[in-house]
Amino acid sequence: MTMAYLKPAAGRARQGTQAANQTDMAALTAAAAAGSTPTKAEFDAVVADLGRARTTINGLLAKLRAAGIIASS
Repeated sequence: MTMAYLKPAAGRARQGTQAANQTDMAALTAAAAAGSTPTKAEFDAVVADLGRARTTINGLLAKLRAAGIIASS
């Protein structure tokens, strides 16, 4: 019995298609707080960074689902 990984055609049949490109997340804008309590601007920078990270992660998950790599539900 020949194993599937030794048969090039069988291996290609199992391969999926590549998912669409996902752009890298932009550089973080937040920095360590200057004092012991963050200012509103420092807090807002963290919130903005978190929003961009969420968008990037959700984009990656959507592309993995579209490529059939992970289940859609």
